[in-house]
Amino acid sequence: MSARLNSAQPYAIGLFRIVVGLLFACHGARSLFGVLGGEETVAAGTWPGWYAAVIELVGGTLVLLGLGTRAASFIASGAMAYAYFDVHQPNALMPIQNQGELAAAFCWAFFLLIFTGSGAFGLDRFLAKRSSGATKESREKTPVAA
Repeated sequence: MSARLNSAQPYAIGLFRIVVGLLFACHGARSLFGVLGGEETVAAGTWPGWYAAVIELVGGTLVLLGLGTRAASFIASGAMAYAYFDVHQPNALMPIQNQGELAAAFCWAFFLLIFTGSGAFGLDRFLAKRSSGATKESREKTPVAA
């Protein structure tokens, strides 16, 4: 049973990354453009709301695609840690009391992706395979000097 679950791990991580990235990008799109049920948008350049929304949209999209997953997750995790400790935690200690559950959950989800990478289905893996294949192909075609 364990071996079977281990073999499915890259696919589970890939699906996890896609869902988390999509949810995060939607949150940013709602804040920036008022779509997906958003009534208000944040004014451009306002601290920290506009910057957080840009990180959510861009970082979420990158994570969704599996492109630069570790770097995007690092920035997104840090942004959510900042959101939790600066915006939510001063109101109460526990996330359930200060409405910081979403910030805490996103922070830890992205923290996990820093260490796991994109998993299956990510552009990171696709591009790595293409570049390693191109490098191998160019080595095979390059004549060796005698």
